[in-house]
Amino acid sequence: MNYSTPTNPGATLRQYFSDAAQIPRYATNAIASAAVNTLVVSYPNVKQVRPNERATRGEVAALMCRALNIYAVPPQYIAGVEVHPQEVRSLPGGLNSIPTFNSNYPELVETEGILLSTFSPTGKRVPSAHLNFPFQGRFDIFTHHLARAETQAQTRPLYQGLILYNPTDKPVTVEVWQAASYLGTPDAPFVSLPDMVDNPNGTVYSGPGSRTMNDVLRGIRQESFPPQLVIQPGQSQILMNQPIPVRQAPASNSRSTMMRLQSDGPVYIANLAMRAPRHSNGTYRAPTLAEWQTLLVEGELAQPRGLVPTPLDPPREPTVFGRVAGVSQGTQWLAQITDSLESDRLSIPQPGEAFSYVLGTVHLITLSTGQIQSAKMLARYPDSAYFAHSNYGVEYSVTLPLKNTTSQPQRVTVSMQTPLKDEGGTDRLLFLNPQVESVFFRGTVKVTYEDDRGQTQTRYVHVIQRRGQSGQPLVTLNILPETHREVKVEFIYPPDSTPPQVLTVRTLSN
Repeated sequence: MNYSTPTNPGATLRQYFSDAAQIPRYATNAIASAAVNTLVVSYPNVKQVRPNERATRGEVAALMCRALNIYAVPPQYIAGVEVHPQEVRSLPGGLNSIPTFNSNYPELVETEGILLSTFSPTGKRVPSAHLNFPFQGRFDIFTHHLARAETQAQTRPLYQGLILYNPTDKPVTVEVWQAASYLGTPDAPFVSLPDMVDNPNGTVYSGPGSRTMNDVLRGIRQESFPPQLVIQPGQSQILMNQPIPVRQAPASNSRSTMMRLQSDGPVYIANLAMRAPRHSNGTYRAPTLAEWQTLLVEGELAQPRGLVPTPLDPPREPTVFGRVAGVSQGTQWLAQITDSLESDRLSIPQPGEAFSYVLGTVHLITLSTGQIQSAKMLARYPDSAYFAHSNYGVEYSVTLPLKNTTSQPQRVTVSMQTPLKDEGGTDRLLFLNPQVESVFFRGTVKVTYEDDRGQTQTRYVHVIQRRGQSGQPLVTLNILPETHREVKVEFIYPPDSTPPQVLTVRTLSN
């Protein structure tokens, strides 16, 4: 399974099993790793691993089911798993049809070359590196790439260049509405943060994806990006020309970029990688437009290329999802959640109960709803992902017009949660106790709601969630009988995160 060993396996095992002291030393690391990754099944007492007894065929079968994602084991016998009874629902609404220039493959860039080109293949040395997809009207750009240096000689900066080309005989104007690009070091290092931190000024972030999506969510365009580009007929212009520096080896660095744009004519886009050229005195400099154009015409796809993804029609295990390099369809998932098409309200759960709406579901991981939210690809390289899994850079905008249909005042919470991957039924969610270290979501969420005085409030909160974490409420409301309160939750799904999540509405017990 290639699982890593926990930092302190002995202490980890004591959290899971009352008989941890009986585990032989040679097996400590393996069993701790298996427990953290929910492979250990213990019947009838989930707190006893009974390490020195002979395993039955049934116990071995249960272990293999967990390893192969066969959801046949009752979750109350899986070590470290808590079962939360609550209804799990598909998310209403859907993705819009706006295209996204979506460049995330290869994530780690080791050679110069073409990361993604939608140019025409005509006149190019490697025609297969160009997808021939012109953008016009509204479109987005999302890129996320890493550079790494194993030795000091490999620290020569890797530049990332975004080039736009006008293939028509008239000038084309491209408006840049929002745009942000950040490095992991020094702009946005991965730092430890509390699970929830109010982020009114956008100064809280962990990682470049977290910071980049936070800026675009707030409508920011960094000063380094022009408000518009006017591209003359048959000409190209540079939209971005930025390094991914690695100053000391061995080390790596990453850059996340997100833009929302509008064009009054067709444009082709290319995302390119080049080692920094040198000045005559030996110092590094940024590549010129001419140098980028030469790479575009003469270059081939950047390396390394990963495993070829598994066809998903039908989905099958084991699955290689792959990373995205192409044009995905959809920039926003807009959901107005009500009881029915004829209703304009969403009835809250009964006291002590909850229901959840899935976020970011992908093939084979739908939390039993069968809903796959991954954006489809309008154009892609054959060795890249068939769908834009995780929907990096996609904005979710979910409105909940909550109504208290009971005869008593009710306290209602709205939370984001990161349950375990589980296809065992829509009547439960599975969470972890004890909590593990793996972070599955880090980003800013915007919550707009009516407070208890009837005033509209907007709260930006940075959320950190680990695998299997139930999460804290984004907002808690006191709703009077037969009244309603609207809550709107918005976020842009950040890179460096792993789906799925859910949005949960819970009515607290009286």
